[in-house]
Amino acid sequence: MKQPVLFFISCLMALLSCSAQASGWPRTFTDSKGTHTLQQAPVRIVSTSVTLTGSLLALDAPVIASGTTRPGNKVSDEHGFLRQWGEIAVQRNIQALPPGESNPELIATLRPDLILVSATGLDSAMAEWDKLSKIAPTIVINYGDQSWQELLTELGKITGHEQQAAARIAQFSTHLAQVKSAITLPPQPVNALVWNARASQANVWTRVSAQGQLLSQLGFTLSEPGQEQRMVSLRGTRQDIIPLQGENLVVGLTGQTFLLFAANSQDVASVENHPLLAHLPAVEARRVYALGGDNFRLDYYSASHLLDTLAKLFPAH
Repeated sequence: MKQPVLFFISCLMALLSCSAQASGWPRTFTDSKGTHTLQQAPVRIVSTSVTLTGSLLALDAPVIASGTTRPGNKVSDEHGFLRQWGEIAVQRNIQALPPGESNPELIATLRPDLILVSATGLDSAMAEWDKLSKIAPTIVINYGDQSWQELLTELGKITGHEQQAAARIAQFSTHLAQVKSAITLPPQPVNALVWNARASQANVWTRVSAQGQLLSQLGFTLSEPGQEQRMVSLRGTRQDIIPLQGENLVVGLTGQTFLLFAANSQDVASVENHPLLAHLPAVEARRVYALGGDNFRLDYYSASHLLDTLAKLFPAH
């Protein structure tokens, strides 16, 4: 009886090996730290970046723990997860890592087989890369220079969830086309911005930002601050946002409509009651709209929610 059993096991192992080869494993990836080889699809992923986690959840990737941000603010829930996917993370029992610097010792106890680190941003754990890379393969992802669809595609390849990535992107494209045909645009052009009431600062999204690209795809025309305000505010550091303060608010916000990202009704009231903004056309005509608190970072979830919000705010007549 032993020989048939051994033969069966041998055949089964051969089939599994062929299947693994057919799905493209092992896979090699190159990032700013060099080349990394994953022998098989990861099954225990730790995302040290709260920004990356939303895309991983959209892929149904096996995330076991995620970095967080300061909990209980406008963009995060009580766990420090981003609001657009926080409930999903809780349902999937994702462990919330403490905000701030990553804790390699804690992460090691989770026995990950893949660790993901963002290249830049407040959620970057690059300072701990050397320690993390001794625990498991640690790949650096730069989410700041690509759309959420491009990021989803990249993470799909790394996790072996390419089909899920393609399906999510296709679903969103269909959703966007439906919303585009079902809305009436408000007076154009628009300023798309994040309003910081405490600092009296407007961070204006540009056409190259993920938010600006989505609005453009829907037919919106973005108004951007002039070159003078851009150079004074930007100082060459970022291309997706132009910060405006003081007199630059007056000359830089020229849109006929204001779309406030990461915002609620209190932010609308703050803009409408601000003495420097009171005479602007969008404020005088009360065309200042809050788009909700979950779209400061765009991923599949927040971008989809944004489409729904715009459809409700600007229904076809």
